[in-house]
Amino acid sequence: MKQLFILTALLGLFTAAQAQNRFFTKTGKISFDATTSKSPENIDGINKNATCVLDAQTGDIQFSVLMKGFEFDRALMMEHFNENYVESDKFPKTTYKGMIVNNSAINYAKDGSYAAKVKGKLSMHGETKEIETEGTIAVKNGKIMVSATFPARLSDYKIGIPQLVADKVSQTAKISVDCTLDPLTK
Repeated sequence: MKQLFILTALLGLFTAAQAQNRFFTKTGKISFDATTSKSPENIDGINKNATCVLDAQTGDIQFSVLMKGFEFDRALMMEHFNENYVESDKFPKTTYKGMIVNNSAINYAKDGSYAAKVKGKLSMHGETKEIETEGTIAVKNGKIMVSATFPARLSDYKIGIPQLVADKVSQTAKISVDCTLDPLTK
């Protein structure tokens, strides 16, 4: 009977440890900025409903964001973004699937800030491209904060800029990621 109790306790600890290896959010922030020096106003948007899953044991990381979830200062800019540029009805979401290359250098059990190198595939507007970037993973009180900034050349994703505004919209958007992840419980 005592052995059954010990086995059950160990199985419970193993399951809890496994759950602590995975972190998740549905409220991550992903923003972009395509402003140029000739832009009459900022050309930027933010989505505060990005989904992110991180497996701390393997370093696998995934993001998903609905394109219609990006918010803009002006409604007309949102309309142009969704209809003319990213064609949100045809290409409703953008995903990133990758891994933290230096995952073994990050101590997810100890509060601190760690440099992270990430490599994976960004799929947007029907195109998929390899992306490598550096970012930061901060651990605080059992939560994981993931942040990174990287460039995305719009032509790589077949997002066209009309000639009329070509000098007012950057050909390369600056993408910023800022997510706070909680332990995923089963």
